[in-house]
Amino acid sequence: MAGEILGVIGTGRMGGPMAGRLIDAGYSLVIYDTQTEATQPLVKRGAQLGKSPADVASRADIVLASLPTPDIVKAVTLGQEDGISSGGRAKIVIDLSTSGPGAAKIVAEGLKAKGMTLVDAPVSGGIKGAVNGTLAVMVSCPQATYETVQPILKNFGKLFYTGDKPGVAQTAKLANNLMAAAALVITSEAVAMGVKGGVNAKVLIDIINASSGRNSASEDKFPRAVLPGTFDFGFATGLSYKDVRLCVDEAEAMGVPMVCGAVVRQMLAITNAKYGASSDFTSIAKVLEEWAGIEMRG
Repeated sequence: MAGEILGVIGTGRMGGPMAGRLIDAGYSLVIYDTQTEATQPLVKRGAQLGKSPADVASRADIVLASLPTPDIVKAVTLGQEDGISSGGRAKIVIDLSTSGPGAAKIVAEGLKAKGMTLVDAPVSGGIKGAVNGTLAVMVSCPQATYETVQPILKNFGKLFYTGDKPGVAQTAKLANNLMAAAALVITSEAVAMGVKGGVNAKVLIDIINASSGRNSASEDKFPRAVLPGTFDFGFATGLSYKDVRLCVDEAEAMGVPMVCGAVVRQMLAITNAKYGASSDFTSIAKVLEEWAGIEMRG
């Protein structure tokens, strides 16, 4: 374990467990979150509490950030008075957020002007993966920087180096999250049709999982959160909607048509409007239940 002091900004549902894994690995942490209660479990384990992102970056060698939206990522990293870029010590900033390639390029340029290097490192695998250290970590940054941060990032899961250009890892992450949401939408439609036609929901999921239609929603999300009726998989509708919007917008800007992606975005817009941004994104299935006049239980 290297002797660096690490900063962690954003200690919520994903950032909290990841910071906990760094403590487990023996790192000293300086942490910050606008919600002070989110920092308390880590403070009890020995983490020091920073006053602002700039304060964290003045006390740590490397700063990691796990934040909800591109605008928040830009504000926290590049904020004029109290952003990470105003810190006096850290030279490497690892962004674990899903902020999109556009934001990653802006942040990389802003940090470069202050002598700092961005490590674009979005993660996939949910809260369970963050707790267990089984996340997929997509990384784009200069090769030499990658060598430096590898020992830190490997505490979170499996690393995938996507090259040295900022934003490339974000593109990979958005592609994955679009497919995860799409699987949930199409599985909800298929199971709703099956139940309406007289098939038991659990039996149909078992059939799908033994057949060519199996996917991440049928194998994991439906058994865990839809069939029991708990709708508590652990990923917010608002975040999924944000990711899919980012994906479709970035693809269209690249000249890549997103016909199915646009439909998935609309389904998330409906779910977000109906159940709220803080609802679980498995609530997509609840929309189909209402439309079809059935319940998918089993």
